[in-house]
Amino acid sequence: MSTSGAAPRSPAFGLLFYALGILVVAGFAVGWLPEVSSAHGHGIDRVIRYLLLTTGTLFLVGCLVLGRFILTYGRGAPQEGAVLSERTQLLWAIVPVLLMCAISEVGVLVMALPVFGEVYGEPAEDAFEVEVVGKQFEWLVRYPGPDGVLGEVDHDKVHDSRNPLGLVKSDPAARDDIVLRGQLHLPVGRMSIVSLRSLDVIHSFTVPLFRTKQDTLPGYTAFTQFTPEKEGTFELACAELCGLGHYRMQGTVTVQSEEELAQWLSEQEPWL
Repeated sequence: MSTSGAAPRSPAFGLLFYALGILVVAGFAVGWLPEVSSAHGHGIDRVIRYLLLTTGTLFLVGCLVLGRFILTYGRGAPQEGAVLSERTQLLWAIVPVLLMCAISEVGVLVMALPVFGEVYGEPAEDAFEVEVVGKQFEWLVRYPGPDGVLGEVDHDKVHDSRNPLGLVKSDPAARDDIVLRGQLHLPVGRMSIVSLRSLDVIHSFTVPLFRTKQDTLPGYTAFTQFTPEKEGTFELACAELCGLGHYRMQGTVTVQSEEELAQWLSEQEPWL
C-alpha cells in the first residue's frame, strides 16, 4: 500500500483559490478607502494602492508557482529531487531580492518621498499655526491670540481645571492664547502647521480623512502639516492605545473659510 500523499485530481480548488485572491485584491484596491480631504492625502492613497498591487501580485504569482509544483510533482511515489547548479541557486537567491528592492525603492523614492516632503518639508510662509496637546483622555487645542504668537508653557504649572496646559502668566504672549477642549478649527485651502505635545503618555494625533497621523511623546514637540481641501467637520481621534479611556479621546476638526475662522476666533475668550 502506498504511503505517498494523493494529489488533487482536479485543479478546480486551486483555481477557485486564485480567483478569490484576485477578487479580494481588486476589491481592496478600488473604492475601499474613505474620502480624501487634504492635499497630500491623494499621494498617500497612491502609495497604499501601489504596495497592495505589487505585494498582492507577487503573492498570487508565488501561489501559482507553488500550485504548479504540487500538480506536477505531487503524484506518485516520492522521487529524488534534481540538484541545481550553483548558477541556478544564485539566480533564485539574487533575482527575488533585487525584485523586492526595486519594488520597495520605487515605492519609497518615487512615490512616498514627495508625499513626506509635503508633510515634513518646509512649510508655507502664510501657514496657519496651532498647537494640539494630548492628555488622558482628551485633546487640548491652543490658538495664538491677536499677537499671532503662542506663549510660553511650564509643565510644573499644569492644573487640570485652572491651567490645563501650564501657560506662564508672566509671558505677555501667553495671556491672549485661546485654549479649547477637542475643537480644532482650520482654514480651507491654506497649509496648517500643528505642533504636538503630550502631557502624560504616548498619544497619536489622527485625522483619517486627511490621511494624517503623528505620534505625540511626553517631553517632545512633534510637528505635522497639511492643507485641508474641503470645508466640513471631521473626526479627530487618538490612534495609540493610551489607557482605559482611550475610546473617549475624540475631537472635531472644523474646516472653514478664512473669514469664518477669523470671526470664530474673535468670539473666543483667552484662557488667562
